[in-house]
Formats: sequence, C-alpha cells, structure tokens
Amino acid sequence: MATATTSALDANVLVLNKHYAAVCITSARRAFGLLYKKIAEVVSVEGGEYLSYDFDSWREVSQMRAKFDRQRHQWVRCVKFEIAVPWIVRLLRYDRIPRSEVKFTRRNIYARDQNRCQYCGRRFPTSELTIDHVIPRSMGGKATWENVVCCCVECNVRKGGRTPQQAGMKLITKPVKPKRSPVIQIHLTGEKYATWKQFLDAAYWNVELRE
Repeated sequence: MATATTSALDANVLVLNKHYAAVCITSARRAFGLLYKKIAEVVSVEGGEYLSYDFDSWREVSQMRAKFDRQRHQWVRCVKFEIAVPWIVRLLRYDRIPRSEVKFTRRNIYARDQNRCQYCGRRFPTSELTIDHVIPRSMGGKATWENVVCCCVECNVRKGGRTPQQAGMKLITKPVKPKRSPVIQIHLTGEKYATWKQFLDAAYWNVELRE
C-alpha cells in the first residue's frame, strides 16, 4: 500500500478492545491492516472527547492534518494519498484482554527485581548478580517466582545454603510472580504516550509488545 519509511510503519500504536481497555501495542503496519479490513477504528482524543474514524474518514482527517498539524504525526505515503499514523485504534468486536504467561527466565527475574539485590538493596549490573533460592534447594526449595530473588555475590556468599532467617538476613521485597512482562516497559512521555496514559492503569505501560 505504502512507500513510507520503515520507521513510520514500525511506529507503536496502542490497541484497545471494544470497551476501551488496553490490549497491546502493535505496529502501524498492522494497525493499518486492521483499519482497512474494518476490524478496528481509529480513536482520537480531541478536546477531552473520543472521536472515532474508519479508514476512509481517517484518510480525510489526515488530509487536513497534513496542512495544519503535520509535525504532530508520522506519515505513510501511498500511491494516491498520504495518511497519518494513528496513535490509538480500537478493535470493534474484541472484548477480552489476552492473558500472556510470563516466562520464568533469569532476564525476567532481574527485571522484576530491577537489578536490585533483594537483601542489601543495592543495584548492580547484570554481570554482577546471581539468582538466590530463598528456601535453598537443599531444603526442598523450588525454582519458582515466589522462591527466587536477585542477589549480589556478597550477599549470596553470606547467606550460603541457609534461609534468610537462619542467616540473619531479611528480604526487602516479597517475591511474587509478575502479572505481565517486567522486561518491556515504555515510559509514558511525550504527547502520544500521554494520550495513551488515560487508558492505562499506571504510569508505566507493561503489556507485551507486537501481539
């Protein structure tokens, strides 16, 4: 369809379900496909109101914005017209929020604990961190979200094969399984992400990208 730059087609677009709940973040390329197939519509927040546009009406709006508000958007140039990359699209029939299982990986554990040793509270580069079993494996402790924490080498040596209580140490945060991926977080800065923020539960967006 387009002769656009890769960056415009790869721009992030927030996807809502039909009840205006955030579902995921997708690429502009996929968002345009959803619009063209009439599976989704553009949601534009203007003056505190939600305005909806299908593909054709968004194309018309884009013509006006190209003249008077061009710098606000990224643009996709097609053979006969130019169209603005929407910030938000809403799925017309989808009403569920997909549940995504968070993988139990070293990377996600470090991200959950923000590279902070859960005993001394200091932050370290990933290369200087280890994974500690709160209840040691020698005592029947399992490799689960609730029993592993980020730990610096010094604290790991000090704790050894003991429980925190036995070692006279205390966890700064109780380990829990994250509900969504702790690795991918987009800080909501700039006008585009400020618009997203009203559809989100917190100041940081942490759903899986490119679903």
